[in-house]
Amino acid sequence: MTTSLSNPESKAIAVGEVEIATRPAKYTTYRVKHTLASRFAFLTICVAIILSALAYGTVHYWALALFFLGAVAVVILWVVDSWNLGTIRVSRNILQLPLLGMLVLGIVQLLPLRTSSASGLPVPFVRSLSLDPYSTRLVLVQTCALFVYFAATLVFTDTPKRLRMLVRTIIIFGFLLAIFGLTQSFTSPNKLYWLREMAQSTPFGPFINRHHFAGYMELALALPLGLIATGSVAKEKRIIYLFAVALMAVALLMTNSRGGLISLGAEILFIAVIGFGVRKRHHGTKSLKGGIKSVTVRVGLATALMVTLLLGVVALGGEDALSRLVGTVNSEDPTTGRLHFWDVTMDIIKNHPIIGTGLGAFGVVYTGYDSRNGLYRLEQAHNDYLQVLSDGGIIGALLGIFFVINLFRMGFTRRESRDEFRRGIATGAMAGCFAVFVHSFFDFTLHTPANALLFLVLAALATVNGRVEEVQNRKKRGRSRNRERTSRVPAVVPL
Repeated sequence: MTTSLSNPESKAIAVGEVEIATRPAKYTTYRVKHTLASRFAFLTICVAIILSALAYGTVHYWALALFFLGAVAVVILWVVDSWNLGTIRVSRNILQLPLLGMLVLGIVQLLPLRTSSASGLPVPFVRSLSLDPYSTRLVLVQTCALFVYFAATLVFTDTPKRLRMLVRTIIIFGFLLAIFGLTQSFTSPNKLYWLREMAQSTPFGPFINRHHFAGYMELALALPLGLIATGSVAKEKRIIYLFAVALMAVALLMTNSRGGLISLGAEILFIAVIGFGVRKRHHGTKSLKGGIKSVTVRVGLATALMVTLLLGVVALGGEDALSRLVGTVNSEDPTTGRLHFWDVTMDIIKNHPIIGTGLGAFGVVYTGYDSRNGLYRLEQAHNDYLQVLSDGGIIGALLGIFFVINLFRMGFTRRESRDEFRRGIATGAMAGCFAVFVHSFFDFTLHTPANALLFLVLAALATVNGRVEEVQNRKKRGRSRNRERTSRVPAVVPL
């Protein structure tokens, strides 16, 4: 929902609010008035999704500075929009609360409350609760920017037209990014933009870390896949969407990321199960035989998709592509050192169970707990769930659990919409988030701001309220104007 805090003397119609009409109380309509500032704010969000990925995933300081300046620009445009309308619009989506909680947690960790006896670690003494206050401040800046983009997406994605525009931006850019990544991997591997040599990492596309590119593809391909699975795409367009999904999935597999492969399989399985449930309820299943047939067809399509993707990888990269993917597994340690990382992280959690060691402090704290030579510096735990406990303690974990539970609770509610496009987007967005949650068991893709931004945009698409649904069913409206009232969607945005 969206709340407007307005001046009683102002007569302006707020964007996305309900305009009471002389119609039955059950069905109301709303008229949208977009200011120039609102248009630029929405455009800034779309541009941020694109540029954050192209700027090496926004992991360098200069890119982070531009990312934060973009968030500042959104806030300024938000204020101008509110001034012009005479009302301040904020979303009441409860998924914003964990982000605010994370900001509060980081601020508390920066308080000078630590005593000398409380440090207990072979690290430089600090008075703050965070053992690495510099990194905690940096995380707070990133989180603040992400919160602004997330809150703005919930507010300014306020019409079906803008919903479609945002979705198409993600799909088209994901498709073009997949082409770019594949082309660069064939013509100039281990380089970024064909110029920058990467000696200590394996880049793919514009991302320094190939696993993070795989995570971005998981999110981008989820939307067209959800639209196809729920039957929300016209038959003549399905082949185009399928081609886009296939190309993004092949690019994901070409990264040789095992976590990406597992997450893609989980995503397709999620879509196959959830997408069927949506179509069954809204399109109807006449008999048990018809239902079994539908399930069989859907499972067959999911299997065919995975086989096609593997064949596509072989066709593009040859047999060596699959052998490299399997060859990354070490028989002595299939986790490539992750078991040791996780064991050390558990020791950190045991010693800082409540408030953690500080957001972003893992790289500094890990060295003091490492049971090996102590010379190996690890920046991330390669398991976001353990790192949340390490950096934020039980408080951080509770914030994360609150976000996950309410994301799917609200997403499944929005999935029951009478608008076919909205059902497909809610299903696809939840599938993309689910894939990232699976991938987070093995990697740290959400630590890349570009991936975190796209993840939050998908969370917004899955849970944004009924303003983005079509007020009238276009098919019924085209057949008979007399059915307009019966095809309206109840407005859920209060004044």
